[in-house]
Amino acid sequence: MDGRVRSLLSRVAEEVRALAVVDGETAYIRDPVFPVIRNRVHAEVAKTMLRLGGDPLVGPILNYAVRCQNPDGSWNEVHVNYNKPSALITAFIGDALLEAADRYPHEEELRKARDYVLAAERSPGCFLKSRGYTADHLNVDASCGAFLARYAERYDDEEARAAALRAAENVVRHQRPDGVYPYAVDKGTYPFIFNLPCVHYQGVTAYYLAKANDVLCDERIDESIGNGVRWLAAAQRPDGRFDWSKSGLSFAYCLSGAYAFGLASFVYASRTDGRYREHADRCLERLERLERDVQGLAPRWEPGSWPGLVPSFATAAKAASLGDYPLRHRAFRFGYGVYREIARRRYGRTAETRSFEALCRLLRIRSSTVEPSNNFPDLFMTSEVLDCLSQSGVWENHA
Repeated sequence: MDGRVRSLLSRVAEEVRALAVVDGETAYIRDPVFPVIRNRVHAEVAKTMLRLGGDPLVGPILNYAVRCQNPDGSWNEVHVNYNKPSALITAFIGDALLEAADRYPHEEELRKARDYVLAAERSPGCFLKSRGYTADHLNVDASCGAFLARYAERYDDEEARAAALRAAENVVRHQRPDGVYPYAVDKGTYPFIFNLPCVHYQGVTAYYLAKANDVLCDERIDESIGNGVRWLAAAQRPDGRFDWSKSGLSFAYCLSGAYAFGLASFVYASRTDGRYREHADRCLERLERLERDVQGLAPRWEPGSWPGLVPSFATAAKAASLGDYPLRHRAFRFGYGVYREIARRRYGRTAETRSFEALCRLLRIRSSTVEPSNNFPDLFMTSEVLDCLSQSGVWENHA
């Protein structure tokens, strides 16, 4: 594992470890900002600890995780205002249990997770994220496929392998000629089809597609990942920052985790095309800077400077113009972008959410998350950073 990656990993992992609450044979990671305990965080943290050589907390964390499994084999996606069973989160927990299977076996829980994710395939390669979010999200297909592929490899499960291949093929089939993996390719429960490019979810989709193809070894999938990473590289500036004007998904605008998924995707692609090594290094430099600037957990969003606020409104306008939507929705997205540009420049150790909650009540908006008016230390983003950094180290060691 690269020395810089390991150094950053160790510092961030230690910050997260300090948030652990041990209760007998179980342990969970408390969120320092919101009163929620997220299943996904435990999966990412446990995998990272294992890749770093192990930690006495892994067993208790996994014990806590398996106690949260629902009778049907699923785990819930937990947000501030949303807590429902999800095939996506089940795939993430299942992947962590696979990573730990040799040291901490949970075979019954794994089998139930496998059955639940398989049952979530509503059409060939399309996996239902949850009952509340029914669109075909390509990142969900890739994530479920990655879990099923790895399960198939360990247990010689042809049904799981076939489903993983269908998931990957569905993602590849919907990739645009320019390499973009759209966020969603049908409407589902959304008011519109969010068939949009997104810097953050481009990296997410490429990352999990790469994890799936570690097992599937399909040339078509690798070609697709290469095209996807090429688009991501074109969206990166020479100083390492992403050009968010190319990213049309409002709620993922300027997420700091984009640099972690970008790093891991570039590392995977650099195994066959060395020019992406430079792009991976740029992402690593951005992550190192984030860690230095906030001295702790990753911020929710990439911070910005106040002198750059007014020029950033042009970036928000370009992002809002992407896609074919009614003028009113474009105006909403522009307003959302301006709000985010201001918020990411205001950093605090807690998140101010009262104004957003009041606005939701006034406009009768139902939201699964909250939209704070300031940047804040985000355990959720941090756990994604840990997973991507540690997985990129694995790929580099096996290059």
